[in-house]
Amino acid sequence: MRLRQRFGHRPRSRQAGDALLALPLGLIVAIVLVDVLTPDGLPLGPSLLIVAPALTASFASTFMTGAVAALTVVGMVVIGLQSGHLLGGTMSFGSQLIALLVVSVIVTVFRYLRERHARELALVRTVSEATQRVVLRPLPRRIGPLRVGSVYLAAQEESLIGGDLYAAVRTPTGTRLIIGDVMGKGLTAISDAALLLGAFREGAHRQATLPDLAAYLDHSVCWNLADPAEAEKAGECFITAALLDIPDVSSLIHVVNCGHPPPLLLRGTKVSALLAACPAPPLGLGELTAAAYHVDTFTLEPGDMLLLHTDGVIEARDARGVFYPLAERAAYWGHHSPAALVHHLRTDLLAHAGGHLADDTAMIAVQRSRRPAPTEAADRPPARPDMEGDHAPDSAM
Repeated sequence: MRLRQRFGHRPRSRQAGDALLALPLGLIVAIVLVDVLTPDGLPLGPSLLIVAPALTASFASTFMTGAVAALTVVGMVVIGLQSGHLLGGTMSFGSQLIALLVVSVIVTVFRYLRERHARELALVRTVSEATQRVVLRPLPRRIGPLRVGSVYLAAQEESLIGGDLYAAVRTPTGTRLIIGDVMGKGLTAISDAALLLGAFREGAHRQATLPDLAAYLDHSVCWNLADPAEAEKAGECFITAALLDIPDVSSLIHVVNCGHPPPLLLRGTKVSALLAACPAPPLGLGELTAAAYHVDTFTLEPGDMLLLHTDGVIEARDARGVFYPLAERAAYWGHHSPAALVHHLRTDLLAHAGGHLADDTAMIAVQRSRRPAPTEAADRPPARPDMEGDHAPDSAM
């Protein structure tokens, strides 16, 4: 059943293509008949036959476009034979026939280049998706006693991953989360995000406290993001991040905020920002400021929702320049599950921004389950992730 649903659209698409193909073929036949039956009438062939291959190129393959172009030339030859212009060596008709041949070749070549570009773009997206799965692993629906939903939207159309990042790691006592935003865009931002995620997955198991983990990540960024060949940029590479430690058996959560937008706590219809009492500088700038990593403690009761996000969400603007009201919209859908919440926010955010985001965006919704749940490894991707937890392939359109 699932396989049939997945591929069921292909026969219908082929039938639709066949139906569209009848239009240029019928156009060729109609033009030739009119010219043949009205020898002293309208010379439609030279001026209208080129419409057939041009129309075919908009929906059919290169082969079909070439075939229709060939039929167009044949139709032109039939008109020339019937009117006597071809055998009579009329200069005007010969020029029109050559022009039709040239334009037909151009249309066919254009269609071929378009198909090749589409294949290259599909290959790029396939590689991007594979990179995404390796670097930014999908979060499972459940992590220990937590229910989780996540969404990622890359600003670049050809990419499925950018400079925003998130990850979760299970520890013997709970779950550790990170959400961050790398300065910059493009391949450099992806590389920096991959570096930090690798350091987090390793350090989350080894570092006993959140301040130790934050200091370890800051050193990793300082050591690796500043290329020795570009020492003058050593102070320009940084990553905002929020680190969370959510114990399994306690309602308290611990947060270290390194210059990142504060998480939102949804409790009933009330939304509050978990502001840091003493926020640390972004990762990568700790050595410049002698950062001290302060741990803020908040309460996450069963049924409460914790929404982590990057600044690409709250800085998204509509056509009038109005920022996206995340807290207001999150409160409206706060009674849904974490996966449903981020799904609604994703759809609403794209609608607010007109389908195109200026910056990468990431959101994670976390809810403590009201009943115990089996422990699940957070850094192992699920066998079949839900739609809302997947990274959006329609990257910010």
